Amino acid sequence: MGVQEPVPSTSVRAEDLVLISVDDHICEPADMFEGHVPAKYREHTPRVVDEADGSQQWYYGEVRGRNLGLNAVAGKPREMFNVNPNRYEDMRPGCYDVHERVRDMSAGGQLAGLNFPNWTGFSGQVLNLGPDRDVNLVMIKAYNDWHVDEWCSAYPERFIPCGIVPLFDAEEGAREVRRLAEKGCHAITFSENPTGLGMPSIHTDAWDPLFAACSDEGTVLCCHVGSSSKSASTTVDAPPPVPMSLSSTMTIYTLGDLLWADFWHRFPKLRFALTEGDIGWIPYFLQRAEHTLDRHNPWMGHKSAQGLSPTELFRERILCCFINDAVGVELLDHFNIDNVSWESDYPHSDSVWPEAPERVSELLAGLDDATVNKITHENAMRNYHFDPFSIRPREQCTTAALRAEATDVDTVTHVGRLADDRDVATFKKMTGAAVRASARS
Repeated sequence: MGVQEPVPSTSVRAEDLVLISVDDHICEPADMFEGHVPAKYREHTPRVVDEADGSQQWYYGEVRGRNLGLNAVAGKPREMFNVNPNRYEDMRPGCYDVHERVRDMSAGGQLAGLNFPNWTGFSGQVLNLGPDRDVNLVMIKAYNDWHVDEWCSAYPERFIPCGIVPLFDAEEGAREVRRLAEKGCHAITFSENPTGLGMPSIHTDAWDPLFAACSDEGTVLCCHVGSSSKSASTTVDAPPPVPMSLSSTMTIYTLGDLLWADFWHRFPKLRFALTEGDIGWIPYFLQRAEHTLDRHNPWMGHKSAQGLSPTELFRERILCCFINDAVGVELLDHFNIDNVSWESDYPHSDSVWPEAPERVSELLAGLDDATVNKITHENAMRNYHFDPFSIRPREQCTTAALRAEATDVDTVTHVGRLADDRDVATFKKMTGAAVRASARS
């Protein structure tokens, strides 16, 4: 057998990239529920409230939504990063207006993106908290209809739909997965740790109906960091750098649960995605899992899913993504490259919009063209049943082509305020509550 010649590395040109993000966010517009809630339930419709301090806030009944426009800082200098812009006018319109979002995407050289919810919590948890389950289900379906039929359908070549499901009832969740699949939506957001929301653990069989539907429909369960309403911080009084630098810890916990879950053999096509947790840490934790299995399984008695080792299970069933993770790129040999994707995280503070093409080209320099294409767009297209090229010719999907269509977009955001003590106070209040929730669970 001859020695295989190495694949030559290439120089990645920013202008030639086709970028599809598997993680962006919508700061949902205040009128999003109009036309989607039946008359019988309209009095229960979530609404935006002008509060006494002049800020705006989403409410679902008496349940306070997550911060309006959480970290909606796209286009702002770091000195103007606010934990919570007070009003819609404190953020750029691309955060909440679909037409302006597409213009921002073009200006940033990004073809498409999968958009997670914002005010509902990243796994839609707020809409699961109302006291009436029937009303909750109506609002969840209304959210999905707006998301798929209005936001995504306005530009079907630019958005990968991602639905939310009723977490309080796995059977209803399964029905919603199937309904969404009929609409062409093959991603749902699922909590990184359902027990943090008072839901059953994934180590029970409570989720079997939902997992079965996802397996049948080819729907990916996306576990976004922060979707358990828990914090990765250490103590209630820890300063902001602690939870900010430990944010990926929650994704580490999610991977730890998934590697040892016993449901995989029951759902042969089930796949999960780890979102916004980066990837550079994953090879070590896979190594640790293999060590645990080798040294301790005689007393643990773990039965490997379909005979797969933890590393094999990860490579076959679990997707992952990164924004700007140089360490992860250095360790790509430890991954199934078909399951690694790029994410933008627009309009949150970790996003490098509008400079993503330049950052990605530097990050992936030296990789072969096939690997670059998989990470930047092909994996996202395959894993989420998304084909923008059927609508828009590929040559019109490159960074250069998209930016040429948006030369009038001002990528500097001229509204908002300088960061100050109010942002630190808000952040401490948010993380303190999350740490206390973590301690109780």
